[in-house]
Amino acid sequence: MGWTLREIADRSGVSSRFLSDLEAGKGNISVSRLADVARALDVPLVSLLPSEEKRQSVVALVGLRGAGKSTIGKSLAKHLGVRFLELDSLIEKEANLSLGELFSLHGEGYYKRLAYDILLKLLAQNEPMVIATGGSVVTDPETWRLLKRRTYTVWVKASPEDHWKRVLGQGDTRPMANRTSAMAELRSILSLRAPLYAEAAQTIDTASVRVTEAVRMISAKLQQKEEKVGRKK
Repeated sequence: MGWTLREIADRSGVSSRFLSDLEAGKGNISVSRLADVARALDVPLVSLLPSEEKRQSVVALVGLRGAGKSTIGKSLAKHLGVRFLELDSLIEKEANLSLGELFSLHGEGYYKRLAYDILLKLLAQNEPMVIATGGSVVTDPETWRLLKRRTYTVWVKASPEDHWKRVLGQGDTRPMANRTSAMAELRSILSLRAPLYAEAAQTIDTASVRVTEAVRMISAKLQQKEEKVGRKK
């Protein structure tokens, strides 16, 4: 852009000396301060982060509630010997509210901001892990772009009927309570989000694949990905 470090420092509020260290790969910057630098440069924050090939493998499972993300995620994490995290649980802990209370008090925008901030902090740890994300994570362009760039994304796919039965099987009747159109709404949501979910690096259809097979398939793809990176190096 032809700017001096002093100009960027003035725009971002980050000292020119620290910016020099950051540019050289020596600075250890916080997520919030890096966001200030990104805004000063008028670029997406993710563009300042290392590509996923330089990072530890993080698997992000996406899909509607009831798809089987938690079940597959726990088994996959155990198989890989890494942590398993549920993004919605982390959001509830951060907000000190249940998801129902959070949406009621603050709305979906607040939920999406928390999801993005928490994911940034997790990815900054440069630690392998498996993350089960919320069903709506793909509807936030910046968050979905971050996941596709920095993680290995897997769409855990299921039919509307399977989603319905599994949520009921978990004892959660809220989506269906006193709503005769609940199934139609579920079909509509899945139809709208399916093209976004399909952008994931891998799709696992739980209608035809058992948990153990899903774990094997994802692990095999991860191994292929690591071997490909190794050959490039």
